Amino acid sequence: MIDKLEMFIVLAREGHFGRAAEACGVTQPSLSAAIKQLEEQLGVQLVFRGSRFQGLTPEGQRVLDRARGIVAETRALRDEMRSLRDGLAGNLRIGVIPTALPMVARITTGLTQRHPRVRVTILSRTSAEILTGIERLDLDGGITYLDNEPLGRMLRQPLYSEFYRLVCAAGHPLAGRAQVSWAELADLPMCLLTGDMQNRRIVNQHLAEAGVRAVPAVESNSTITLMSHVATGAWVSILPKALADLFAQSGQVRAVPIIGPEVEHLVGLIVAQRDTPTPLIAALLEAARRTAG
Repeated sequence: MIDKLEMFIVLAREGHFGRAAEACGVTQPSLSAAIKQLEEQLGVQLVFRGSRFQGLTPEGQRVLDRARGIVAETRALRDEMRSLRDGLAGNLRIGVIPTALPMVARITTGLTQRHPRVRVTILSRTSAEILTGIERLDLDGGITYLDNEPLGRMLRQPLYSEFYRLVCAAGHPLAGRAQVSWAELADLPMCLLTGDMQNRRIVNQHLAEAGVRAVPAVESNSTITLMSHVATGAWVSILPKALADLFAQSGQVRAVPIIGPEVEHLVGLIVAQRDTPTPLIAALLEAARRTAG
């Protein structure tokens, strides 16, 4: 039944029989037959059917919630048995907010050096997408803000405090300053991350507290795009220190501390809270603890 539950979870995620079949690596008739068999085994209709997928029935939604827990525990058991037999191996899928991407290598390097058979897939995601991905079993963990939005039933490992920098071209009038205040950023032509990014909401909050309204002419979910605009000299941006310092290494831009006040927000690793983490998750948590230490 486990393979059928896994197919059902994928179908609920994709909302389309064809895409779900492709994701599962089976034909669409095989997927449909598996869902039908699952319905017969459970004695309830799980899916509204027509010419296409029309959503889950109320019973289907209840089964989905239970199925995610059953599949997660089954995967944990498989991983534990495999690690006992062959040593730690497998693939970890980690969602990371874009502003934390520069520091991920500090975790993955130590993890893969200690466990050479572990593979890591890093995906840039918003904080909301990370939570949803972990809950839906699409992600094994995430690196996100710990202190700005509800995280629900997640185990948390703090990693570092995020500080903020004004990023401007090397020839910009503010480039030589030792620091600037949030209030001084009024009327500067800004390019910022899009509003679905938690970092943008944090930046908006601190600008508003200083009496500054953020109305960027350019928005993007890509920090590379923001930096390409900053490098022209026509724009400035606001980014976390680690990311700003990384871009400043090129010499084309400068990272100026923002004070008045110098604010900070906690970033860390989150994973689903379970009684016993899988060996892979335990290794990831240990790597994160070493990094934080």
